[in-house]
Amino acid sequence: MKKVLLTGATGFIGNHCLPLLLADGYEVHAVSSRVEAFDTLPEVRWHRTDLLDSRRVSELMAKVQPTHLLHLAWYAVPGKYWTSLENFRWVKASLDLFQAFASCDGHRVVVAGSCAEYDWQHAGLCSEKTTPLVPSTLYGACKHSLHCMLDAFARQNGLSAAWGRIFFLYGPHEHPERLIASVIRALLRNEPARCSHGNQVRDFLCTEDAAAAFVALLNSEVDGAVNIASGQAVSLQEIVYKIAEKLDRPALVQLGAVPAPQNDPLFLVADANRLRSDVGWSPQYDLDQGLERTISWWRHTLKQSRADHLSAFNN
Repeated sequence: MKKVLLTGATGFIGNHCLPLLLADGYEVHAVSSRVEAFDTLPEVRWHRTDLLDSRRVSELMAKVQPTHLLHLAWYAVPGKYWTSLENFRWVKASLDLFQAFASCDGHRVVVAGSCAEYDWQHAGLCSEKTTPLVPSTLYGACKHSLHCMLDAFARQNGLSAAWGRIFFLYGPHEHPERLIASVIRALLRNEPARCSHGNQVRDFLCTEDAAAAFVALLNSEVDGAVNIASGQAVSLQEIVYKIAEKLDRPALVQLGAVPAPQNDPLFLVADANRLRSDVGWSPQYDLDQGLERTISWWRHTLKQSRADHLSAFNN
């Protein structure tokens, strides 16, 4: 039986991976530090474990004996993860995880990397084979270093290993301060959507598609780095106005109201040919469909939040 250990199982991507892994016939073991996660999907076997504790990781791996490892967990607090020293802790925790997995005769490991590993100032269209890997942040450097170590470790221990470099994601459950979520929330509240100039060109992928891409990569025999992305270029300005048109509130968009991040590259898009040709996967949702699903989720979430607030006030 295929048996997978999924880290980051309650995260932005991980929660969408669970039903896909079950549908593919895996016995799914999910790691979480949150008790409330145990109430979802009864077919999933939940484990409350601190992945930063190497002893508990070894105990968990010996108990589960997984054949596959899908490692998505990392420190991801918006605005902080780029420079946080927590990145070093997660490099060590990941190495402990790989060693424990290999010691239990695991076969296939897939890990979440980042487009931040690429040279953003000269990258343009980012290719796994030709674009220089010159990360400019601590986060990107730690991800890139871990990939190098995983690659060497896998060769030495006979593991099959792949590295999914994530580009820009959006969708239900996104952190409210990120671009697409913040614009949707502001417009739904009939408030101004304050943005930068919006000329930056990016590669966006719906988080449900990102989960499906990772599961497809796990099921494949592809080794090495694979961009997890749509391969489609779109400006931030175009995305913001698409949202505004769907909500019929274009007058509330305020481009240039906030400064763009320092050293923000104008063009950062993935070459997704390897994902399509080698892994054999393509997105299910285009940008319009993904935005519709995201808007619908935020509309329901904000409505429920208001209802809960009124109920608490009346009680």
